[in-house]
Amino acid sequence: MCKCIKFFLKLPLVKYLSKSVLKKYKDVEAVVKLEEVNGEELVKKFTEEMEEMLGRKMKSVKRLAEAAEDADLYHEYNDTLEFEYFNSMLINKMDEDGNPIPLGGEFLLEENEHFNKLPVNTQQSNIQVPTNVYNRDPDIVNGVYMSEALNDVFIDNFQKDPTLTWQYFGSASGFFRLYPGIQWIPDENGVVTFDSRKRNWYIQAATSPKDVVIVVDVSGSMKGLRLTIAKHTINTILDTLGENDFVNIIAYSDYVHYVEPCFKGTLVQADLDNREVTLIQATAQGQGSLCNQAIMLITDGAMEDFQEVFEEFNWPERRVRVFTYLIGREMTFAENVKWIACNNKGYYTHISTLADVQENVMEYLHVLSRPMVINHDHDIIWTEAYMDSVLFNSQAQSLLLMTSVAMPVFSKKKETLSHGILLGVVGTDVALRELMRLAPRYKLGVHGYAFLITNNGYILSHPDLRPLYKEGKKMKPKPNYNSVDLAEVEWEDTEEKLRTAMVKGETGTLSLDVRTSVDKGRRVMFLKNDYFYTVINETPFSLGIVLSRGYGQYIFIGNVSVEEGLHDLLAPDLTIASEWTYCETDIDPAHRKLTQLQAVVRYLTGKEPDLECDVQLLQQTLFDAVVTAPMEAYWTALMLNASGMDDGIETAFLGTRSGLMRFQRYTGIEKRIGKSFLTPTDSENMFTLDHFPVWYRRATENPAGQFLYYFPQQETRGIYDHVPDCPVAFFFQPCITNAGRFFGEVDGSVMTTLIRMASVHKKKGDILQPCDTEYPSFIYEPSVKETNSIIKCGRCKKMFVVQQIPDSNLLMLVSQADCDCSRQFPALTMEPKEVKYIFCDRMRSQKIRRRPESCHSFHPQENANDCGGACCISLSVTLFLSCLFLSALLSR
Repeated sequence: MCKCIKFFLKLPLVKYLSKSVLKKYKDVEAVVKLEEVNGEELVKKFTEEMEEMLGRKMKSVKRLAEAAEDADLYHEYNDTLEFEYFNSMLINKMDEDGNPIPLGGEFLLEENEHFNKLPVNTQQSNIQVPTNVYNRDPDIVNGVYMSEALNDVFIDNFQKDPTLTWQYFGSASGFFRLYPGIQWIPDENGVVTFDSRKRNWYIQAATSPKDVVIVVDVSGSMKGLRLTIAKHTINTILDTLGENDFVNIIAYSDYVHYVEPCFKGTLVQADLDNREVTLIQATAQGQGSLCNQAIMLITDGAMEDFQEVFEEFNWPERRVRVFTYLIGREMTFAENVKWIACNNKGYYTHISTLADVQENVMEYLHVLSRPMVINHDHDIIWTEAYMDSVLFNSQAQSLLLMTSVAMPVFSKKKETLSHGILLGVVGTDVALRELMRLAPRYKLGVHGYAFLITNNGYILSHPDLRPLYKEGKKMKPKPNYNSVDLAEVEWEDTEEKLRTAMVKGETGTLSLDVRTSVDKGRRVMFLKNDYFYTVINETPFSLGIVLSRGYGQYIFIGNVSVEEGLHDLLAPDLTIASEWTYCETDIDPAHRKLTQLQAVVRYLTGKEPDLECDVQLLQQTLFDAVVTAPMEAYWTALMLNASGMDDGIETAFLGTRSGLMRFQRYTGIEKRIGKSFLTPTDSENMFTLDHFPVWYRRATENPAGQFLYYFPQQETRGIYDHVPDCPVAFFFQPCITNAGRFFGEVDGSVMTTLIRMASVHKKKGDILQPCDTEYPSFIYEPSVKETNSIIKCGRCKKMFVVQQIPDSNLLMLVSQADCDCSRQFPALTMEPKEVKYIFCDRMRSQKIRRRPESCHSFHPQENANDCGGACCISLSVTLFLSCLFLSALLSR
């Protein structure tokens, strides 16, 4: 019999373990109680704690905004100002003579656990300037000098809230002040392309939601370099749009056409996926942001100013702003192009080279920010999830999903009021993993989980969100990782009742029968889930939690003395979930190097009484440690008694709902088949922030009194290399014996089901495109105890018998080996299948979204004369009629 079967057929050992635990439990049964989990109270409690945490971040950002505006009020601009600041690219660098280079100097950096072990300076911020911005420019130097006042506020904020991560100020002039200060790593070409003004937190804070129609001239004169510049201009405009904005692109020459025919006559939501894959996902026709509305005209010349068209469709309110971009060196029609912008509350720019694009496109953001700046409306904004490779550092290895909270900073000087000068945006990051720690796993049960979505229905955090894909040996972010809709993950919500209610910010409950996959889509479980959801106040987010009927309905609470529990907690075979928060170690810097087990022990022994710990979780953990204590002695006795050990046993282990694990290794790594099983690299089989171990989840759904046999996939590939072809797919993970018999898990028999997975991508050319993928799974019918049949295979017949092994999830199959059926019956695989992707039908799907509450589109004191430099185009009247009609339709 093969090793894997010998490993798992140790029923006496497992039975003894169960009896030992049960016997110990009887000793403490009097202090045990069973409580039903109240999902409504739980989601309310989690939400309140999240609101408190996020509220602290908002207060920090408000303090930064106030400090920046006060500093600007008392700062006198000086064209000749000289000021040596710490440039994050140049710090700690020397010239050939060993002297610090200009804007460099000694800048102390120390590794910090709180900042993912990056070398940082928690006493000083420093400055990053993009390569295309001159770091000695008077605007840069004055802005850096003025914003030095933020250093003390950064430090004070961090002292008041030690859970803060990065704090920053993105200036409208182009520099980026970051706390704590770091060494900025350029790309492989020595270039720093990061520009804070292109980040979503900056753009969303600087402007209100916007509907944008990009109109591009593709006539005969727009060839070569001009067309290249025009395309780059379009891409740069798209980069300034976010999921609360709407956009479409129209091209014109002798006639007008939509760049994407699927979206004729409508605007599409400008999320990352839509922008990068030529506007993939359409929203409901006639819907938009219903706030700022603008036409972006990209051309190399206009022969007319079209006054009559604008008088009829856009004046006198001028609700639709028009921004014009004159492409190329030719200036013949510049005045006409400028007239169009200046008479429609827009802005004119001349783009003659590729290097001009970035700065000229950014000007439109300053114009759209004017009403908000003049009115001094300090709106707090929250961004969608984004991937932070530990702060935009291309060399960093740790990838985190973050959300940002940001606020605009305005000039308070009276002489600049009508100009609506935006100084920049201040903000801070919130690691979503830290936020989700406030919804601990042990309260939700083995199949339970919590998730967050935005006002647009996009996922912020969900255990089934897979934002990375593997390319070679590296993991990279998927193009649309932050625009995965809830309906793509909670796909059993076919009528989208759950999604609709959460997007609307409602509070309620919903029950669904679901098929959920485990073990990376290889296995399926059928669950009855109860969903509880509510809105997180002062944010565009909603929180949902899921509790499964049965195991997840109740929580088991025991009580033992600290002394007894602590004694058993220190056993060498015991660990607790390293990703769970038993005690908060991130508040005090002195605690950041402690493991969770070390923190728990120091708290319970009185060495660290000020640690903030989860008392209920500690109570459960101590109880579990006491009840499972007999395992250590039994396992040790087996190890010391050579005659008591059977060949094939590698590891004995158990786990509890409190995240406690006990395990004993009986073989060294060189002899072990499951080399990574129950190691830190084996996240599937360990307690993590996102899930209980696979073996734990499957065991809870196994019928009472039956043994579960589980074959970790990655550990058993080599075992099955010589399994002969079988014409029936009764085995998901077979293991062959030398007698020709097969053993397979009961997961592999008789009927099939399909599990749909979201965020799967296929590669088309150089672009990853979203697609639906179905994963086949084989489900066992328990009523089938035994079956047999004969299969005709050409000139011979093949007999087989399948029988369920009692009290287990195993099947045994015996078949004839002298009849080859491989030609008539090719091997069945569990490979996923891509579902037919109907582009236009899929992209025109309509989903409900909740618009942001604030909108700043116009202000009567706005200075519309500030509309661009001196400057003009052959343009179709039909084109402008189409664009203005579309904008007018959206404003109704």
